[in-house]
Amino acid sequence: MSLDSAVSFDLSGKLAVVTGARRGIGLATATALAHAGADIIGVSAHIESGESAVGHAVRAAGRGFTSLRCDFADRQAVTRLAGNLTSLERPVDILVNDAGTIARAPAAEHSDADWDHVLRVDPTSRFQLTREIGRAMLARGHGKVIFTASLLSFQRGINVPGYTAAKSGIAGLTRALADEWAGRGVNVNAIVPGHVAADNTQALRKDPVRNAAVLERIPAGRWGAPEDFGGVAVFLAAPASDYVHGALIPVDGGWLGR
Repeated sequence: MSLDSAVSFDLSGKLAVVTGARRGIGLATATALAHAGADIIGVSAHIESGESAVGHAVRAAGRGFTSLRCDFADRQAVTRLAGNLTSLERPVDILVNDAGTIARAPAAEHSDADWDHVLRVDPTSRFQLTREIGRAMLARGHGKVIFTASLLSFQRGINVPGYTAAKSGIAGLTRALADEWAGRGVNVNAIVPGHVAADNTQALRKDPVRNAAVLERIPAGRWGAPEDFGGVAVFLAAPASDYVHGALIPVDGGWLGR
């Protein structure tokens, strides 16, 4: 298959599960995958049971949409979600692990409760879900897994020790799973967002000193937008990336290169 052919990026007939799909990068990713042809199962702790922004966007692209709720801090809830997804008549072709959370406090004041919550939601629930869906992908001999990592997978984080540990873990998990699964037809990769104008960065953007420092460091000269991640997600979900395994792809306006 020629990589310059549109078919290399065609997701028609594919089923994608996107966690954290209610807003931000998850919403933008689900929308992009739908425009590439995939039907979407959007999962979030608080996704609307009726019409949602992500459901509207996916259906507007002409694709099917199902919403599921899951508290990713609850291991039993994640187990139930995995069971529901692996028992579908239609197999999951693409798993996008975007659900996450953050707790901001200096390390000396960072509580055990905050630490445990962040670690349960991010690396633990993602491993649980990926293990179960990945097992079915391995049995079929194909599948795509996409994690959302962070600049803090590589760099220090100020006042976010739990989040930094979680995102460092996601980088390692991406590589570990890719090492085991690449030869069995399952691609595991990660997108590394830079500083994105989203809910979890609102405090930084409202701080004039921190906001100016961030913008000064970004060669592109702006905060990222959730829509900046759709193209990379489609690439990693599509046949075009069949020989890409264990990659952590920065979408950061040039931050890591400076």
